[in-house]
Amino acid sequence: MGGRVNRRFGALVAWIDARFPMTKLIREHATEYYAAKNFNFWYGFGVLATVVLVLQIVTGIFLTMNYKPSAEEAFASVEYIMRDVDWGWLIRYLHSTGASAFFIVVYLHMFRGFMYGSYKRPRELVWLIGMFIYLCLMAEAFFGYLLPWGNMSYWGAQVIVSLFGAVPVVGEGIAEWIRGDFYISDITLNRFFAFHVIAVPLILVILVVVHIMALHEVGSGNPDGIEIKEHKDASGKPLDGVAFHPYHTSKDLVIIIVFFIIFSAVVFFAPDMGGYFLEHANFEPANPLQTPEHIAPVWYFTPFYAILRAVPDKLFGVVLMGAAVLLPVFMPWLDRCRVKSVRYRSWVYKTALTIFAVSFLALGYLGLQPATGLYTTFSRIFSVLYFGFFILMPFYTSLEKTKPVPIRVTK
Repeated sequence: MGGRVNRRFGALVAWIDARFPMTKLIREHATEYYAAKNFNFWYGFGVLATVVLVLQIVTGIFLTMNYKPSAEEAFASVEYIMRDVDWGWLIRYLHSTGASAFFIVVYLHMFRGFMYGSYKRPRELVWLIGMFIYLCLMAEAFFGYLLPWGNMSYWGAQVIVSLFGAVPVVGEGIAEWIRGDFYISDITLNRFFAFHVIAVPLILVILVVVHIMALHEVGSGNPDGIEIKEHKDASGKPLDGVAFHPYHTSKDLVIIIVFFIIFSAVVFFAPDMGGYFLEHANFEPANPLQTPEHIAPVWYFTPFYAILRAVPDKLFGVVLMGAAVLLPVFMPWLDRCRVKSVRYRSWVYKTALTIFAVSFLALGYLGLQPATGLYTTFSRIFSVLYFGFFILMPFYTSLEKTKPVPIRVTK
């Protein structure tokens, strides 16, 4: 009986392979794709980002079944999902918590790249594609933020879209084009819904696939910053590598399980995370006549919002905010050090990277606070430190005295 089942399964696989390269893809990207044997937990965040992306797509599909993209009905439809749809509250909380989880794992994934030089040759294109994914993710989050049609969503979108009005000559026209009206209205909600549900997710999925293909073409990095393809055995397999499946997939499975334990704890016990994941003002319907006491974007945008508010001039603030988002794109050319991994780099880069991380976290906190007094002063200080990390990088990285890099991967 078992032999017959195996023969039928083998025949099915052969039938598919004759029409689609399924087995070839599995070999190239899993069973015969060799990665360094010394991956640590930092290398699990890329997989987690893919897992959360799938979670967001699946929960988003179920939410659209009951959501109504209308200014008159949007807020009520969200309440309907939360109160009357079977397990609707769970789907909504999975999606809202997943949005924050997405940015957490992506930020940690990017920080790993800063630590281990994942943007350096030959992975410049992998880094650039990853940055396009990040920009699409920001757009996806911005479009989705308006959809609950809560009061903070309404006014947050009003503030962000109005920033485009700071562009000389064409600014107001661009802002009106984005809104589709002279103010945030029903048409704005409809077009944001279309972008959030169809356009941006499609681009995001394509970019993720291209990102993975580009990574597997040049090979994954590792904590030592060594190219394992340079040392192969007689059969052509890297001496310091292991097959991605089952060795790394089993490790990733542990990371995924731990992630979902933490994720589930948030979903079931603190889905609003004290107002950081779901703002309290968003539990009130949008009201064009009632501005929230303190308008601030969701936490994952607040570092850049703090930079925007730190500058008195609106246009210059918008320029700096855009520059803060785009500067990491140029990391492959800003970093002049030949050593990839932070393990063998000098104290100068380690110190600069620490200051950068602290500045980013501090700006994130300051972006949630009122733009007054001491908060504004600290925002300016940490903004200078943030930009200093990138602007001064060609100078301090070219003068680094690095440690000897081992020829082979260490444990």
